[in-house]
Amino acid sequence: MSKHFASFSVAVAAAATLLAAPAAQAQIATPAASPKSTVSQRVGLTDITITYSRPSVKGRAIFGTVVPFGKRWRTGANATTSIKFSDDVMIEGKKVAAGEYGLYTIPNKTEWLVVLNKSLKQGADVDGFKDDQDVARFTIKPYKLASKVETFTINFTDLTPATANVAMEWEMTGAKFKVTADVETKVMAQIDEKVIKAATPAPADLAAAAVYYYDNNKDLKQALAWMEKANAAEPTKFWNLNTEAKIRLKMKDYAGATKAAEASKKAALAATPPNGEYVKMNEELMAEAKKMGK
Repeated sequence: MSKHFASFSVAVAAAATLLAAPAAQAQIATPAASPKSTVSQRVGLTDITITYSRPSVKGRAIFGTVVPFGKRWRTGANATTSIKFSDDVMIEGKKVAAGEYGLYTIPNKTEWLVVLNKSLKQGADVDGFKDDQDVARFTIKPYKLASKVETFTINFTDLTPATANVAMEWEMTGAKFKVTADVETKVMAQIDEKVIKAATPAPADLAAAAVYYYDNNKDLKQALAWMEKANAAEPTKFWNLNTEAKIRLKMKDYAGATKAAEASKKAALAATPPNGEYVKMNEELMAEAKKMGK
């Protein structure tokens, strides 16, 4: 190879490297003006996940200006806000099947229209929205916040064993809608399979069924029978003994409640380490039984 050809080859290789360098480098990453956020909550036995982007006020008037009244809004910024349900739910009286949907709103001064739509790709193109892809529409009332919320926030509030509110707050305005999960059907199906129809129910399943019946004001005699079986099989589980005491107290069996609470207290003291919280709970229950039994 000649000296001149070798020099030329080196020069070509160097130029190719310089030309390729910009393409190989990653784009500079900077913070998003409206950062992405994901919030999740289990409601009953159903998982709900909301993914959205969070714009800030930055000194602007929001509703009626940045977010015009009477116009469809993606309920956030950037990509379409999405809401995902692991199971079928009820939202403000509307049945919504398990799945992931775009969460759109049309704010007005005294009322918001909330729309769940199959499209997750609209982004800012809310004019290209297809109404025939809607899965639910419902109206909610906005309310004034006690303090300013600088950055748009979606959160879960007012939780119960079967319900939660999805609250949307920005600047001085809030609006929320209620999601109800089907807990009863699922739990009762499990109780039927694992306790009622089972030849030898596990103590943990017996106890869980008893607690569900107690918490939901169902057949207390049946709840007591299940809890007694669970405690006979596992007599050191002070939390289940305490539940037996609570069931008996609710049934006005004050002597039985006291006896079960004493057993629970003894087991709690014998635990490693001793459980002072249950000791106190049982002492309070015994005092209540004594007072009510007079």
